[in-house]
Amino acid sequence: MSAAPPSVAVLGLGIIGSRVAARLRDHGYRVRSWNRTPQPGACASATEAVRGSDLVEVFLKDGQAVRKVFATIDLRDGHHPLVANHSTMDLDSVAWLEAWCAARGCDFLDAPFTGSKLAAEQGALVYYIGGSAEAFERARPALAVSSRLRMPMGAVGSASVVKIATNMISACTVQVLAEALAVTTRHGVNAEQLLAAVRENACRSALAEMKLPTMIAGDDTAHFSLTNMLKDSRLALALGTDLGMRLPATAAVCARMAELEEQGLGGRDFSVVAQAYAR
Repeated sequence: MSAAPPSVAVLGLGIIGSRVAARLRDHGYRVRSWNRTPQPGACASATEAVRGSDLVEVFLKDGQAVRKVFATIDLRDGHHPLVANHSTMDLDSVAWLEAWCAARGCDFLDAPFTGSKLAAEQGALVYYIGGSAEAFERARPALAVSSRLRMPMGAVGSASVVKIATNMISACTVQVLAEALAVTTRHGVNAEQLLAAVRENACRSALAEMKLPTMIAGDDTAHFSLTNMLKDSRLALALGTDLGMRLPATAAVCARMAELEEQGLGGRDFSVVAQAYAR
C-alpha cells in the first residue's frame, strides 16, 4: 500500500498563493488552504489549515499580517510542521516567526520568492532560501512544484535581505523605463523604436523585456502590485536606515509610488508609474 501524499497548508490565496495551491493539488499533494478574506473551499481558520499538515507555505502580505495570523494558530501537542515563509517582510518579523516555530518544535525556512502571476501558474518561481540544509531538503519536493529554482542564501534572514535588494533594483528600473518612455514619445519618437533600441543596448534586461511592451500598450494589469512594491521599497529604506545608509534612488522611487497609491492606483501593476506620464 503506497504512503499518503504529503499534506501542505497554504496560507494566503492572493495572486501567487492561489496558483501555488492549485499546482500542488495538480501534483497530487493534499492541500488545505486559508485566506484572511474567506474563499470558497478554504478552511475556516488558519489553525484548521495548519493542523495535520507536513508543510505550511505562507503567502501573506507583510510582517504585520504574518504576526497577526500566527498568533491565532494553535498547534496540537506532537505536531511539528515545517513552516516556509514566502512573504516579503521586515527582519524583525522574520525573527519573530522563527522564534514562534522554535517554541513549538517546528523547522523554519525564510523563503521569499521572485516571479509573478504567470511564473506561479507555470511553476517557474524562484525561491531564495534561508535556513538549515535539513529543513530545505524536507521542503524541496513541494517547493519544486511551484518553482524552477531554489537558491540557498545562508542563515535565516539572508534570503529576505536578498529579496528586498532585488526588488530595489526592479522598482528603480521600472521607474526609469517609464521616464525614458515619456521623454522618447513626447519628443515624437515612436515607442516601438525605443523598445527596439533597448533590446540592442547594454541596458536591456529581462525586466525591460517584460515591462516595457506592456507600458507602451498601457496595460497595467497587476502581476505585482504597486502597493506590494511600495511596501518592499519601504523595507529597503528601513534596511538602509538600520546601517546608517542613505539610499537616494530607492527613496525617490518610493516617494513616487506613494503618490500614485494615494491616487488609488495601488492595486495596479507597479509599472503603472508609466501611466502617470500618459495622463
